[in-house]
Parts: sequence; C-alpha cells; structure tokens
Amino acid sequence: MVDLTRRNVLAAGAVAAATLGHPALAAAPSQSKERPNILWLVSEDNNPFIGAYGDRLAHTPTIDGLARKGLLYRNVYTNAPVCAPTRFAIITGVHPESAGPAHNMRAQAQLPDMIQGFPTYLREQGYYCTNNAKTDYNSDLKPDAIWNESSKQAHWKNRPDGAPFFAVFNHETTHESRIFEPLAGRVKPEDITLPTYLPDTPGIRRDFATYYNRMEQMDGQLAARLAELEAAGLAEDTIVFYYSDNGGVLPRSKRYCYDEGHRCAMVVHVPEKWRHLAPAAQGSEIGAPVTYIDLAPTVLSLAGIAAPAYMQGSAFLGRHASGPKPYVFGMRNRMDERYDMSRTVTDGRYRYIRNYSPHRPWGQHGAFQWVAKGYQDWEAAHIAGTLTPVQEQFWQTKPFEQFFDLHEDRDQVVNLIGDTAQQTRIAAMRRALDAHMLEVNDNGFLPEGSPVEGYLESRRKGAYPLKRIMAVAATAAEGNASSLTALVDLLGDGNAAVRYWAAQGLLIRGEAARSALPAMQAALSKDTDPHVRVALAEATARLTSDPAPIALLIDLLDHHPHPRVRLQAINALTYLGAKAAPARAAVQRAAESKDEYLVGAGRYLGFVLDGSYTPASPVLDIDAFMARMRAAPA
Repeated sequence: MVDLTRRNVLAAGAVAAATLGHPALAAAPSQSKERPNILWLVSEDNNPFIGAYGDRLAHTPTIDGLARKGLLYRNVYTNAPVCAPTRFAIITGVHPESAGPAHNMRAQAQLPDMIQGFPTYLREQGYYCTNNAKTDYNSDLKPDAIWNESSKQAHWKNRPDGAPFFAVFNHETTHESRIFEPLAGRVKPEDITLPTYLPDTPGIRRDFATYYNRMEQMDGQLAARLAELEAAGLAEDTIVFYYSDNGGVLPRSKRYCYDEGHRCAMVVHVPEKWRHLAPAAQGSEIGAPVTYIDLAPTVLSLAGIAAPAYMQGSAFLGRHASGPKPYVFGMRNRMDERYDMSRTVTDGRYRYIRNYSPHRPWGQHGAFQWVAKGYQDWEAAHIAGTLTPVQEQFWQTKPFEQFFDLHEDRDQVVNLIGDTAQQTRIAAMRRALDAHMLEVNDNGFLPEGSPVEGYLESRRKGAYPLKRIMAVAATAAEGNASSLTALVDLLGDGNAAVRYWAAQGLLIRGEAARSALPAMQAALSKDTDPHVRVALAEATARLTSDPAPIALLIDLLDHHPHPRVRLQAINALTYLGAKAAPARAAVQRAAESKDEYLVGAGRYLGFVLDGSYTPASPVLDIDAFMARMRAAPA
C-alpha cells in the first residue's frame, strides 16, 4: 500500500508538472457539445430524518418526490463527522487526513499547486460554476480561483448564454446552531422515540422535535430551488443532487464515529435526457456504500472529464463511473477545542471503529455543542447518577475497538468485538482500515503542529514512517501491560512521532505505568519536541506530586508560539483535575485570548477549577459567536 500511495503521488505530480497545474485533466470533455447542468442542493448537519428513508415522523415531500423519480443512496457517508474536514474532501477529492492538518476541525492545510478545487476543471471545459455560499475548505484554497462566483447572491442565472452550469446552494436551516432555540411545528416532543443511549429528558425531546421541524423547513426551501429550475425550463437539462453535508447534531452524532456522525442522505435525479449517465432506473435504491470523497470525481465524470490522478475517490455516475466499493472509511481528530482520534470503516451493514485515544471519554465538553439543551440534560443526568449503564457509556473512557451490526443494533450499543461468530469479518475490516490509512498516507498520527504534517511534507522520504508509527500507536492504544517496557524503550527513538505515541501509551496506562515513572521523568527532562513533552507531562503529573510537569504545561500554554500546542497543553491540564490548580492564571489568560478554541477550553477549565461548573455554564458566549458568524464572509 505504501508503494501504491507513492505511485499515486508521483502520477499526480507528473500530470501537474506536464500541464502547469490545473489542466491536469488531460482528460477530454464529452464528445457531445451538449453537457448536463449539475445542481447541488446541500443541507447541513443532518442524518436521513427523511420520509424516503423510512422515517415516519419526517415531513419531507420534496426530497421524497426527488427520490421517487431519482436514485436514493441508502448507505452514503461523510468522510469526517463535521463540516470543515468534510468540505475539504468534497472540494479536493482528497481525504483530509492525507493533508494535515485538514483532518482537524477549523485548520489551514497548505496544499501543493497540483491540488485544485474540482470546479476549476469544470470551468476549463466551459462550465459556469457558482457557490452559494459556504467555503470553509480547511485549507489555503482560494474561493475566487475555484468559482466564477461565490457569495450569497451566486446563482446559475448569471451564466453566459449557452454555458452549462454547476451550481451549489447550501441550506443552513438544519445547522447545529438552529436547534439552540426550540421550533414548534408538526412534530411535538412527545412524538419522539428516543435511542436507548439517551435519557428521556425534556431538553433532549425538545431538540429532536426541533430537528424534525427544521428538516421540514429545509425541505420547503429545496422545493423553491427546484421550482426556479422548472420555471426556467431547465429541469430536463439538469442533474440534481440533494445531500446532507455530515451527520446530525443531536447528542452523540456530529463529531463522533458512530453512524449518526457519518451517515447522511443523498438523492440524485438524472433526467431522461441524461439517463445513460445513471447506473440504475429512476426510483431505484443504491445499496453499495459511497462517501463524499467520491463527489468530485463523480461531477467531473458527469461532465465527461476523467478525474486527476491525485483524487482518491471514484465516480459513481457518468462516463467514468467505477463499480461498487466493499468498504468506505471515516475519521475524527480534533473537534473544536478537544483532541481525540478515531478511525472507522463500514460496508453499510457493519461498522468497525478503532479508538486511538481510549483514555479520553466520548463526552468531552465542547463549548459549541454544549449550548444545546440535549447535551446539558445528558451531562446533568450523568452528574446526578440517574443514567442507565448504556446511557452512562458516553461519559466513560473507550475500548480500543468497537464492532456493531447496524441492522440488529441500530443504536450501536452492543460491542461485538469479542463475538467469536464475527471474527472473520472483524479481521477483514481491520485489514481494510490499515490498508486505507497507508494508501492515503494518514497524517492523523502526527500531533497537530508537527513540522512533518502536510500533503507534501509527510511524503518526504524518511520523514513519516507511517507503517511503523501505526504499529506503535496501536500498541499504545491497546493498553496491554506486557508492552510497557517496549514503550519505555521507544521514548529514546529518533522519530518524534514514534516518541509521541510511546508517551501516549504510557499516559493511557495511567497507574499501570508507575514503574516507568523514572524513565518518563528522564525523557521529559531531555526531549525537545513540545508534543512529546505535553504527553509526558500529563502522564507524570498523574503519578507524582512533583510540580515540575504542571509548570511545564503552564509554560507551554502561556508561551508556545503555536496555538495548537497551547491547546494541547490546556487539554492536558483539564484532565489533571485539582492538580491543575496552579494553572489558574494561565487558564484565565487563555480564556481571554483571541483563539476561539483556547477561549472555550480556558473558560470551561476556569469554571471547573473554581468549582462553579454546571452543564449550563456559559462557556460559549453564543450571542457574540453568532454575531461573528453572521459578519464573516461566506
């Protein structure tokens, strides 16, 4: 797989060098002069709470009607359970973890010139491309270089006469922020049947009902968009996609590697004129799994253009469509101010999850998501001790591996990783996930801010021995006592990422690593890598009353030039509990900084350290945040 990755990179580089950047498509356009228009109608932050997917509470007549005359993709998934890494995958056709730090929420990956936003290639073939209006691409891609027009006024109507169009309309009606205030409507709180992992509280019921009613609102907005197309006489010339950008915003969905975080909705209507570009008849359901890494090559394929070599997905419609894939993959790393790392693979029936940060609970406090009453109610019940064992799992540390039968256990609460009847399937999915991470050169094993992260940097010879690092990370996360000596030995390794994972492994073992304390202290005094030092400082602080590791974390929080090293330091302090008390002044300074994630982490830890924290504490100034969002350019 490593060789395959290098071949892909070299091929992409050769194409880019031969054509000076974007004409990388040496792929010819359709032989016909007439090409389809392509319209994307995108909703935000929602699972398929849609009638066409069998949801009896949903009122979504527009999407249901589109499905009746189009293709409904039954098993469609985002590659990351949050928006910015997902948009990176969509616009580039490259997995965000291939180009660190794009796999983290709100980051800025530096891309080589050969990687372009895919509408650039459509424009070179005469398409008029518009985006209305999200552009959080998690990278240094420039919207003006990608689109003919990108704004809240962008519209296919502004195209030159006779030009085919590719137009995107993002609908924020179902965005996470829209459930912060209740919306009364057709669905009432008492109508909801809650998943077994959530307690039955008024706030959780309210959030679910609001979500359904927002879905109905959004469906009406899609109807207006389709009516525009019909009125212009373009419906039979336009292939229409409806999809949701990532999983939903109800508790344990967006940001998490369960189905609720990754599973989305997608319906594609291909008019009769372009029926030869579709793989099945209208009204069909497609069961083979697809992900959003496939969207860029699919749109290019519909326009008769072969995808450039660097794209990692495959077209599922059009002239260059490929056959179905057995598996699709997903991931998470930093979500807002909280660090975690999981990788997952599914075939649509089963889901395998690997947790590389098993020492962190799923329920890490996040300033933005905790504005929702559902999260506040769930944590309040946890503090009160009223949860069932299944509901309590979210607040506990994780197993290294999870495996679920999605048909028999839709809520994914019964971990089958030890089921003897499933071992052959589990082994196959483990191998598939490992091969995928090697193939895409997964940057997620590099701590954020590493000088090695990046599409090109991580591919430099000898810089990132990924296969070896993956093996060390698995040893670290498995938590076996038998590997303690090996991890201690690796603290002296010449590669900083190897040392980082060795330190993480000792941190994960907690009290079981006490015999390694002298070796950890010695390594902490010598190592110069800040990420390794953060992990070692937290690990040693847990095992000793020595003030030195706390002082080191305070120093990094106050003075390190990279804001994400500072964020890692405050996360370490957060999990040290009362031992972090000497950091109060530094924590307050973080809370008053200009970095939104340091602010959230600092305000939360401030409440905890002064003993005033409740799940409803105003960690996020939501009014100020929403004002900034409204003022920011699309």
